[in-house]
Amino acid sequence: WEHYLSCDGSPDPTVLQEINTFMSLWREDQNENIQLVMKKGELLLNLIEKLQFLLLDTPPNEITEKETVQYQESILELRNLLHQKYNGATELLLKVTNMYEDSDTGNMQAVIKDKNITFCIWANLKKKVRFKNHKFCDAQHGFDLPKSLAVSSVAIRILHTHYDHVSPLWLQCQSVPELEVLDSKELIQHSKDNREEPEEEGKKAREEPNMSTEEEMWSNARNNAISFQENSNKTADVNEIMEEEAEKKSEILDVPSEGICLYCLVIFLVQNPPMQEETNEKEEVITDENIVDLQQFVPVGGVYHIDALQLPPQVKQIKDWSMVELLDVGLEAFPYPTEEAEDATHTPIQITLRLSDNVMYFEDPVVARWDAAGQQWRTDGISNIKYEAQEKSITFEMGAFYTIGLLQDAHLNMPYRAWELQPTGVDETLLTVTTVFATVQIQIKGNQCMLYSVLVEEKDVLSHLTGKWISPVELRTVLKKAGVNIFPGEYSHKYISMKKKAPLAEVRAYQQMALVASAFAFAWSKWNLEAGQEQVVFKVSEHLKADSVKDEDWSLYLFNGRKAQKLKITETSEAFSEELEEDSEFHSTLYHVLKDFASKEAIDKVEAADFLFVDGVYQLLLAMRLLTYS
Repeated sequence: WEHYLSCDGSPDPTVLQEINTFMSLWREDQNENIQLVMKKGELLLNLIEKLQFLLLDTPPNEITEKETVQYQESILELRNLLHQKYNGATELLLKVTNMYEDSDTGNMQAVIKDKNITFCIWANLKKKVRFKNHKFCDAQHGFDLPKSLAVSSVAIRILHTHYDHVSPLWLQCQSVPELEVLDSKELIQHSKDNREEPEEEGKKAREEPNMSTEEEMWSNARNNAISFQENSNKTADVNEIMEEEAEKKSEILDVPSEGICLYCLVIFLVQNPPMQEETNEKEEVITDENIVDLQQFVPVGGVYHIDALQLPPQVKQIKDWSMVELLDVGLEAFPYPTEEAEDATHTPIQITLRLSDNVMYFEDPVVARWDAAGQQWRTDGISNIKYEAQEKSITFEMGAFYTIGLLQDAHLNMPYRAWELQPTGVDETLLTVTTVFATVQIQIKGNQCMLYSVLVEEKDVLSHLTGKWISPVELRTVLKKAGVNIFPGEYSHKYISMKKKAPLAEVRAYQQMALVASAFAFAWSKWNLEAGQEQVVFKVSEHLKADSVKDEDWSLYLFNGRKAQKLKITETSEAFSEELEEDSEFHSTLYHVLKDFASKEAIDKVEAADFLFVDGVYQLLLAMRLLTYS
């Protein structure tokens, strides 16, 4: 509907005919001016984002297998087309090097950038050894070439894409997991503890392909997408089984099947499992230490395509004529190391990269190269890494020209140190999460979220992301891209020391908290760790004014999914106890327990809360898993 109303002439990426027409027309367009390619590329990136959002946000039962495959195919085709256009623009630039000739060195150098890419190109026109190193002043990227390259007809391109079109599609589609579905699968297989990791991580390493093997790279990417689609089908099958069983179990649960939360139903089915065939799937283990575990580490800050290219024939001025030899080979990679030098020792290339100010690196990043044949990030071939945190730069050496990524531990901000959910107005609340490295504040209003602030060492960072109202799914995506990951994934429990909570207690707690979040504040309690796996403990306070909650206003509540109670102990008590608060009693829901102590104004505010607000709070709480990962 938003696309229809915009009426901007852009194709609808969900309509195959429109997206194919868009790609065909651009392939036929021979105008490969770098500025025009960048402008058209922004539209193409928006189309990719729309398709990725549909794959992330659409429930499995609302998207068909055909649509899933179509969207994934379109994403891969659009990625391939954009990279081809950047190669075409690079070739055009290298044919007219005189337009960008450096007056000091006589070599060609240019930096062209926008919000999506930083394009740095250098051509060795003079072939003098004293000009073997260069620094692009506008981008702060640089290199130091071996002597053999310094006297060759070579061009060096550092293409920094602020997005990641290299990592497998399954990784990017899992970066914002549907936790209800993932946990359902986990619950069903909990007793077996069999979790299948992607095939790509178990493959043997292969050599980095040159520019002429792009078709193989994209073929592998396509197979990766199909693999992800098959996994999605398995998830959809699980949901279908759950819905069928819902009708059979609804009478036992004493509620109509259409009123059951799918997640809670799954828990019941695990406790009363239907007959299922045994599966013999075993978790794959990465034995090659040079392969990066993409369940533990994630690429942050985009991708750096570092290439050595053959210089095409240059323009010659003959009187009033400009003449250039035309070749049909296109953009060619310059071989390094050469075939003769492969067995002998060759001098590595030194690269310096200036890291983006819009990305947070809380620890030294892992420098890895992309192995397109194996569809994996690898750390071999890279040495002498020096990271300068203050200057936000990293220097390293590599034995050949690679596509480079900087990866960060996906779980370094977990477990959380503390959290608080505090209402700030009508259908408004502020969620504050404190981690080891940062304090993140997210405002929720209606079904939209806004990054309010990110504090690192008492300094505001990521100001380019704050103040924008977006959906919870989009918020999770942009925070992860910025290096601030506060959203556990399917396999996070393998990498974090934490005490697991029963999904029945955890998920129903999030539902109950969201239901009353318009009038009550919630916060982390140290007793949650002592309460055991089957129940959760958190602090609650009625909160109708826009100020902070005082310590004496907090009360402790215990909830196990079926029973809620107010506890007698406080946060400063010496030991944990489940003893009831005096003049209080058990209830089946948190809402009814709070109703015993709440004012009429608070209850009226809860009952008047918009359902979109309740759902928005619930989505965010479920995505962060605060009661487990704190």
